[in-house]
Amino acid sequence: MERNEILADLEWRDAINQVTDLEGLTALTAEKQVSLYCGVDPTGDSLHIGHLIPFMILKRFQNAGHHPYIVIGGGTGSIGDPSGRKTERTLQTMEQVKHNEDAITKQMTKLFGTENFSIVNNYDWLSKLSLLDFLRIYGKEFPINVMLNKEVVASRLATGISFTEFTYQILQSVDFLTLYKEHDVQVQIGGADQWGNITAGTDLIHKKLGADAKVYGLTIPLMLKADGTKFGKTAGGAVWLDPEKTTPYEFYQFWLNQDDRDVIKYLKYFTFLTHDEIDALAEKVADQPEKREAQRRLAEEVTTFVHGEAACHQAQHISAAFFSGDLLSLSAAEVAQCFHGMPGVTIANEVHDLVEFLVDVTKIEPSRRQAREDINNGAIYINGQRQQDVAFLVDPSAAFDGKFVIVRKGKKKYTLVQIED
Repeated sequence: MERNEILADLEWRDAINQVTDLEGLTALTAEKQVSLYCGVDPTGDSLHIGHLIPFMILKRFQNAGHHPYIVIGGGTGSIGDPSGRKTERTLQTMEQVKHNEDAITKQMTKLFGTENFSIVNNYDWLSKLSLLDFLRIYGKEFPINVMLNKEVVASRLATGISFTEFTYQILQSVDFLTLYKEHDVQVQIGGADQWGNITAGTDLIHKKLGADAKVYGLTIPLMLKADGTKFGKTAGGAVWLDPEKTTPYEFYQFWLNQDDRDVIKYLKYFTFLTHDEIDALAEKVADQPEKREAQRRLAEEVTTFVHGEAACHQAQHISAAFFSGDLLSLSAAEVAQCFHGMPGVTIANEVHDLVEFLVDVTKIEPSRRQAREDINNGAIYINGQRQQDVAFLVDPSAAFDGKFVIVRKGKKKYTLVQIED
């Protein structure tokens, strides 16, 4: 994609909510390689898929030849961003902040690589700012009445906002000014709830350096599912980019299970497929929705982007094994990934007859009578294989390196039995 095509592409993908000056930004991106940034506060030791929303925009700019910056908020993260919140954040210790910074830096490097990409930490400049300098140099530029009218503050006035969080928009503005002066960063990107903070930054730059300074802000629409609920949340909580928190298999399944009404929107937003490729998949959703080709392509593309090709192939292999019932083709590591976070039981490494195993050892069945009935009816599967012999011996060492036994009762009720070392 050519540099001057980037904004037209973003508009086609419905990825633009507001721009301070669309005409000016379009001209700038056609004229030169632009440096732009998005900030992320280290409030946790992993990013989640909600963070991908602005990062996908940065990645598209990078692919078009521009230079993205990620600002890790070591300074602002120790204060707390009031955006999108109804209550005050609990302040973290500086040790927690530093740990989170390191973890997030690794994740960002994995997504963006090291070429034509930079990571900076606003602690480097905010920590050197004295209170008097903060008030004299910057505080004078922020009228209270204007700050109160910003949505990020106005939405909190009823429930209350501390002076600490009230000053957040000033600190974020200092970030933009610092990046503009030191790295020629001319564009800030953020979610729809960041509009007030972003425009505060462009205003500060114009006050300090002149109205002709070419700086711009761009926000992304709020991502909602077809049912009106917020994108990225599941019954189990957030979908994390850290494979230890959300395994690649779970990550793949999240995208695979998207609604037909949402899948094309997500293909536009979260993949780098061409317009023609996405239009072809949209036709398949309309004509053959039962094949779920669009969902499979979405899951493949996003999982590969976040976790790599090998992890995506493994997630696909696990999915195929479960769909076909060929669980014995899975490795012990794949079994652990597949059942991550799901309830299970842990037992000693001993051989038991099937009834005893189901009732006394794992307590999967409530009684021997019920166990025998389910076995005789063909409702019990051990490691993917139906067992209808009540005298069958369950040997934990028979599969998965002796680490697991997978029990299925009925069509979908699985229990992972973990074997003690």
